[in-house]
Amino acid sequence: MFWYLIILIGLAWLTQSIFGFLQIRHFNRNYAELRALGRVAIGKRTGLFRAGTVVMFCIDKQDRVIKAKKMQGVTVLSRVKDMSGFSGKKLLKMKESDYNHVNKLTKIAIQDAINSYNILSKGGELQVKKSWLERLFTRNK
Repeated sequence: MFWYLIILIGLAWLTQSIFGFLQIRHFNRNYAELRALGRVAIGKRTGLFRAGTVVMFCIDKQDRVIKAKKMQGVTVLSRVKDMSGFSGKKLLKMKESDYNHVNKLTKIAIQDAINSYNILSKGGELQVKKSWLERLFTRNK
């Protein structure tokens, strides 16, 4: 009985690894497609128990959105999908009313993409945020 449980856990881990690999490959293909059209601004809203969201905006030299895509979900089965209503808008001039038609998690990811692109366009560096595990195991100095 114990060995069946070990084998079952191993098969579950292997299955999730395969689906995770396929999800990353799908994301990379979509990123490469957008990158071929222009620069890409990426924003994310990670979720531990809620859906994580990643948005990608392909922008031209005048910072106008050419194409927008997002990947949102809780499992490794989530896929990249097109987002409508963003073409032609200037990324850095977008207001919340421009993306009021999307859900709350997507709004947060869009704001992250705008903030990240703003920092990078001014020559700054993005600060890497600590994961919840890093925050849990690091001591305050």
